[in-house]
Amino acid sequence: MTDQDPYLIISSDCHAGLPTEEYRPYLERRFHRAFEEFLGERGARRAEATRLGIRNEAFADRWFADNEEGLRGGWDPAQRLKELDGDGVAAEVVFPDADAVDSRTAAPFGVGLGLSGDQDPELGMAGARAHNRWLAEFVSAHPERHCGVALLPVTADPGEVVAEVHRAKEAGLGALMIPAMWADKAPYHDRRYDPVWAAAAECAMPVVTHSGSAPRHEYGDHLGIYVSEVTWWPARPLWFLLWSGVFERHPGLKFGVAESGCWWLPNLLWFMDRLYLGAHGGKKLSPFAELRRAPHEYLDRQVFVCATNTKRRELAQRYEIGVDNILWGSDFPHPEGTWPDTRRWLRDTFHDIPVAETRRMLGLAAAEVFGFDPDALAPLARRIGPTPAELGQSDDQSAVEAAWARSRDVGRHWLTGHDFPLLGTE
Repeated sequence: MTDQDPYLIISSDCHAGLPTEEYRPYLERRFHRAFEEFLGERGARRAEATRLGIRNEAFADRWFADNEEGLRGGWDPAQRLKELDGDGVAAEVVFPDADAVDSRTAAPFGVGLGLSGDQDPELGMAGARAHNRWLAEFVSAHPERHCGVALLPVTADPGEVVAEVHRAKEAGLGALMIPAMWADKAPYHDRRYDPVWAAAAECAMPVVTHSGSAPRHEYGDHLGIYVSEVTWWPARPLWFLLWSGVFERHPGLKFGVAESGCWWLPNLLWFMDRLYLGAHGGKKLSPFAELRRAPHEYLDRQVFVCATNTKRRELAQRYEIGVDNILWGSDFPHPEGTWPDTRRWLRDTFHDIPVAETRRMLGLAAAEVFGFDPDALAPLARRIGPTPAELGQSDDQSAVEAAWARSRDVGRHWLTGHDFPLLGTE
């Protein structure tokens, strides 16, 4: 491979889902009556979203009119490949809910991006199984290009949850999405979940949370509160799993946070490492007996961030986050993502980033986490992938590397001993 070969791009965050009413054939018959009731409530849910400002009528009308053909890629496999190719994306990780504007493709009983641990256990698992059955069919035509994310209402009966992990694996799905919130159920430090984490590790299926759910009943009409918190809830399970020793007990478990950015991670990691390593503010606390290594070691070994529509500010922090921990995503076909103008977004964002690091963040790191075969995707990437030159990246990579040398040397300043600008190293 040369510096100017096209990029193998893997989006770590895309979405697919049937128009909701079309899930009926995938749902066990005994849940059909409850499903009809769920469908009947859609109008009320949409009206409430409009009232709260979550749904912008003018934007919605324009979005659907301008992108009618492409949006069919949310459930039409042929159209989807056309859209991915146009964006230069060779492969993708497929989360639920293709429609993020009107919820026309919501998974049954609200167990898609709204999965929050408070669903009726029986209905929640039924809805998840219905979506997982459809998704397994959807990704089967081109399995080398799609990693399907199974919905997993992990707060249900542990035996049933473990069984669904194995069913999803056998059906060809490659990852598991658990609720970002557990509501009134057991938090994720509870040992009742250990069989689930063990099954996920055994099946080599990364466990992921995704932004969407939040305690909206607390916010009233203040949408800004929701927007400020919605990326915090998916991140919260990370420190529950880490400090309770889940990563220590299950070293094969991979855990990721999707569509929540990665801007929050450097300061969190600095804070957690300082506590563990004996900073002044943590000396009065008992030893962290569940951990045998510093938090950053678990992060680098087992944690990743599906940093959808990665921002310049986040790339500037990549040496603290860890280049290999950042997995870019397009968020297709959601309007807050980069589709249908991904190539321009990539140029604006990565134009001065070293090519070797760009290759990791745009695809190679995701291939390792989610089990894609780069060799199988290479011919497609050569045909559709943008080149470094198309992203505005310089031929003189030695100069680009030199420009970032100081940031790379400082890295995690509390570990390297280099001073962070204007701060000490504690």
